[in-house]
Amino acid sequence: MPPYKKYLFLNILFNFLAAFLTLFSFMLIIPILEMLFQIRTEQYAYMALDQGASIKDVSINNFYYYTQELIAAYGASATLAILAGALVVMTALKTGATYMSLYYIVPLRSGIVRDLRNFVYNKITTLPISFFTVERKGDIMARMSGDVAEIEYSIMASLDMMFKNPVMIIACLATMIIVSWQLTVFVLLLLPIVGTVMGRVGRRLKRTSLEGQTQWGVLMSNIEETLGGLRIIKAFNAEEKVKIRFHKENQVFYDLSNKIARRQSLAHPMSEFLGTVAISIVLWFGGTLILSGSTTLSAADFIYYMIIFYSIINPAKDLSKAMYSIQKGLASMERIDKILNAENPIRDPKSPRSLPPLAKGISFEDVTFSYDGTVEVLKDIHLDIPAGSTVALVGQSGSGKSTMADLIPRFYDPVKGRVTIDGTDVRDLRVHDLRSLMGNVNQEAILFNDTVYNNITFGVESATREQVEEAARIANAHDFIMEMEQGYDTVIGDRGCRLSGGQRQRLSIARAILKNPPVLILDEATSALDSQSEALVQEALERLMKDRTTLVIAHRLSTIRNADLICVMNQGRIVESGTHDELLRPDSKGFYRRLVEMQSVNA
Repeated sequence: MPPYKKYLFLNILFNFLAAFLTLFSFMLIIPILEMLFQIRTEQYAYMALDQGASIKDVSINNFYYYTQELIAAYGASATLAILAGALVVMTALKTGATYMSLYYIVPLRSGIVRDLRNFVYNKITTLPISFFTVERKGDIMARMSGDVAEIEYSIMASLDMMFKNPVMIIACLATMIIVSWQLTVFVLLLLPIVGTVMGRVGRRLKRTSLEGQTQWGVLMSNIEETLGGLRIIKAFNAEEKVKIRFHKENQVFYDLSNKIARRQSLAHPMSEFLGTVAISIVLWFGGTLILSGSTTLSAADFIYYMIIFYSIINPAKDLSKAMYSIQKGLASMERIDKILNAENPIRDPKSPRSLPPLAKGISFEDVTFSYDGTVEVLKDIHLDIPAGSTVALVGQSGSGKSTMADLIPRFYDPVKGRVTIDGTDVRDLRVHDLRSLMGNVNQEAILFNDTVYNNITFGVESATREQVEEAARIANAHDFIMEMEQGYDTVIGDRGCRLSGGQRQRLSIARAILKNPPVLILDEATSALDSQSEALVQEALERLMKDRTTLVIAHRLSTIRNADLICVMNQGRIVESGTHDELLRPDSKGFYRRLVEMQSVNA
């Protein structure tokens, strides 16, 4: 809220003005009752402030004096018209002040929700990849959409009531104390009882709302998984299975939504009932005081007092409804806070070192890593990747190849040991500087629903058209791009769905070529391609790898025959290393030989 304190101040100012005008307009009812209908017949003389009377007594006396003068000069009917006109003017001022209070709350409400979305999105982009291996993507989407919308609907929509109604209640209570402090003390004794009842229901609502928002996250995850796996669902005739699963989760959400809505609907009738009970008790108690002569409160003053007290009821109702809504919104806020308060272990060092020139290369020194702290995915890894060389990692799925590649750009940090560049621990470098050295081409080409041009220039500042086209030519992508309806300005669809697998991969290679990184990480870059596409992509990769420090992860051993060093991994360890020819010698341990023979048989 601090950036919007100007709007908050203006909102509260106009709320006070509206409350003052509301109370002052009610005061016009008393002379209408007492003088126009001859309830009060005594004569009044003008009273100055220096005559020793209180401001309250002077104000009331002079108000009656001027009303009396108006009646004498123009008659009762004309005076009634004048007072009615004054009531209209004050009501116009009051409604104007009310509108201005709403006018200034709008940018505060909208701005806070906008900022909240920005905060959550910014946090998501800075959180480590490990966070998203634990959390479900659909649930995170639900927090960004459903939970933020719930906060906008529940908390932000209640802000005006939270700022307006307390002002009105305080102003009414102050006036009630001035009119009769004895009666107001009695009223204040009733409020904690009402507040306790409302608070208990509100706490139960928050608890149920948290369950509801969590279940909404489950539904979003279900939808996200269905959309992502629709091809497999249809291929395995599993439509009915996923329908049943979704309907079951949706029914749980339906039941929780009903419970929340019913409890929230209880706010208005409960507050109305409790308000009526309070008015009845005050009416009895105040009437008893007047009838017994225990107070100087007149009948007209008591009517005015009851009007003011009744004026508290609606703000109190709205305030109770706002509290219910806020309790519901706070449940969503807890879920959003789980993202906003998440710790990022991948941080810049307090005193970062300058980026080394990459003259020697990259080294893994006694590296051990575990995702969950129990199962070691990598164990005592020692590996040197000399600058300008190509090192390949091969092995069965789950042997730790991709994990090793993820340690270089600090997607994760090792549990033990260190990864160095020219002898400098990567944890001693700024994360941004470190990753500026890296270029990645993965098995799944990550593309965005944007133009070909913007996908190639993604993450590269101030690239020229000529540079983009040159990168595309090197990646064997220029020809198929030019055959598209709008060339480089063609939108390729969600995740590049309008392109073939080979075309998507060549675009991701063009993106890496344009970045021109000193270090290249290729993670199964050709494993999902047909032979023709693989040949084109492999040719593009060889151009990209030239004169770069390259780490290649491959299942197809034919793509890494010319690597300077091939490391065979098994159960998190490097069990063999050497060139292709060295690993096929009769005296080798046989891991690599078996992999080659298996692929030869499969081919």
